[in-house]
Amino acid sequence: MGENRKPSLTAEDHVAGVISGDRAKLARAITLIESRNAAHQAMAQDMLMGLLPRTGNSLRIGISGLPGAGKSTFVDAFGTMLTSRGHKVAVLAVDPTSSRTGGSILGDKTRMARLAVDPNAFIRPSPTGGTLGGVARATREAILVCEAAGFDVVLVETVGVGQSEITVAEMVDFFLVLMIAGGGDELQGIKKGVLEIADMIAVTKADGDNAHRAEITAADYRHALRIITPASPTWTPPVVTISALQNKGLDDLWDKIVQHRRATTVSGERDDKRRSQQIRWMWALVEDRIVSRLKTHPATKAMIPALERDIGAGKLTPVVAMERLLAAFGMGGEGK
Repeated sequence: MGENRKPSLTAEDHVAGVISGDRAKLARAITLIESRNAAHQAMAQDMLMGLLPRTGNSLRIGISGLPGAGKSTFVDAFGTMLTSRGHKVAVLAVDPTSSRTGGSILGDKTRMARLAVDPNAFIRPSPTGGTLGGVARATREAILVCEAAGFDVVLVETVGVGQSEITVAEMVDFFLVLMIAGGGDELQGIKKGVLEIADMIAVTKADGDNAHRAEITAADYRHALRIITPASPTWTPPVVTISALQNKGLDDLWDKIVQHRRATTVSGERDDKRRSQQIRWMWALVEDRIVSRLKTHPATKAMIPALERDIGAGKLTPVVAMERLLAAFGMGGEGK
């Protein structure tokens, strides 16, 4: 039977396959989530409803970092350390640029040599050619599927540019930012917004001749964090130095993540954060669906080119154009 005919499986089949822990069935379940076919999407939601009681038990960790920070080397070493301690680790990616650049994890999977063959690990690249919203939806739902399959640590990697960092922070319990050692130059390039969402900063490649520079850089980041109000009243983001090549500092990094989980669980912040993430996700989906319908609706699709031309030519204000679009879509009544 050809691969394109396999989705004849029922949602219940997919639920049973995920729960069984079979890697091939887990991969197929995530492929179902990523499909843009309407029938597949409906089945994926039925599957997720069946899996929902088994979700929510993992520690969700977002990982971001500038190019050259050694994300793949870190994930390989960190994930292998966790599996050696009895954890089951899933690695997912948020990379809407993968169709143009080849992506980060798409190439890095081959460099995660140990984790790629680890029976207690699962690595899944983001779907190629997707919009950020589409990739984020698929990744959020893939987290749930991995949790239902028994993975207790889910690492969500972002390429570390622009909105994808915020998107990943909105789907995890803990957001780790990897930085490169060296002077104060990196501080000039780091966005304040990244520091505001970071739960920890790790300065990478702190080994050999670079170890001293890494410590200096870490001190710079500690100073920068002092002027930023922490996102949590119970947690002050630490700055650590690590060497993935030498497995240096990884156990301390993990200990701090566990401390964060303990503190936010006791305070109730972890559950509150997850609830608010789900609600914001719902409204983001509502907005995406409405905009998509508006752009493809017969009554509005034909209007859009002329409206855009008139706005660009200064003949029409965006507000008036918006009102005309919404009126044609059946949502008017506020203006002209």
